[in-house]
Amino acid sequence: MTRFDSCDWGFPTSDAWPEDDVVAAGADLEPATLLYAYSHGMFPMHIDRLRRRLGWWSPLRRGVVPLDGLRVSRSMRRSERRFTVTFDTCFEDVMTQCSDLRADGNWITQEFVRSYARLHRMGHASSVEVWNRSGELVGGLYGVRIDRFFAGESMFHRETDASKVALMHLVARLSAEGAQLLDTQWCTEHLASLGCVEVPRPEYLTLLGSALD
Repeated sequence: MTRFDSCDWGFPTSDAWPEDDVVAAGADLEPATLLYAYSHGMFPMHIDRLRRRLGWWSPLRRGVVPLDGLRVSRSMRRSERRFTVTFDTCFEDVMTQCSDLRADGNWITQEFVRSYARLHRMGHASSVEVWNRSGELVGGLYGVRIDRFFAGESMFHRETDASKVALMHLVARLSAEGAQLLDTQWCTEHLASLGCVEVPRPEYLTLLGSALD
């Protein structure tokens, strides 16, 4: 089981977590810290955006996209023909676009970009890029990959359906590679329309353990 149990910080175990989406605060964004956190059901995001206080989140209701349950409409299939999709060709550009173009993306600071780029170079973070016919990057997503688990972090689009096409291709690749769990952190209305469901935190931790086993 790839659990990355070595960490310099004393994170509380899941049985000591509060009944809150934020389960810890502090620490850093070093690779060992991030890999420990993700393999134990947590992810980082600032609690106080002004003071940049780092929080570690494990939502009580977690968003998950079943790999056999993605809803692909005919319009999405038509849109797919307009684009070219690649993987891991410009990871940092995708992160930057997610920060710039999403209203909730301003938590993706340069510190986050540098830290996740290190994970990418280690083989534990991936991006999906969507290009239009002019060769412009118009959509994409990125996330953390550990064994059969993928934690989707953020996505963006500059043209209609570009981020949906990125998700389609991610799900197809994960399914082909035998992955088990695609985590979206929360289940937004937009993600729910694509097949995302909510699971209680204890159930999510069980799914995570299975994907890492």
